[in-house]
Amino acid sequence: MAYIGGRNLLIIHKQIELLKFIQPVPTVYSRFSSGDTSRHSLQPLEKETHTGQKWDKNDYRLVRFVERPKQVNTNFAIKLIDEVPPAPRTERVVWCDGGGGPTGHPKVYINLDKPGNHVCGYCGLRFVKEDFH
Repeated sequence: MAYIGGRNLLIIHKQIELLKFIQPVPTVYSRFSSGDTSRHSLQPLEKETHTGQKWDKNDYRLVRFVERPKQVNTNFAIKLIDEVPPAPRTERVVWCDGGGGPTGHPKVYINLDKPGNHVCGYCGLRFVKEDFH
């Protein structure tokens, strides 16, 4: 049996002490079922994206989601933009630059002659003409 120096023994002892604090990570998938197969599967759980994208079950790219959850942000940008009320304007033609600066978009002009909401094609902000009759 090889001799382990005092320093190496101390390092091994510290590593063993650290292993006591490691908690097992709960997994979404299990290879062995306990009777209830609705909760455990080798197939990744499909969460729907804002475009309704679904992958074929035999797609090799799904291997990255085995024993890991597929993370999909449920706060779709289109829903967040719909929560912003239309901006009332008195002019016939308005412009939108998405807030300007580095986070904006090119300036576009929007005609508000027709009644109802008018949407910016870049950022989705809505404008409506207020009539004062």
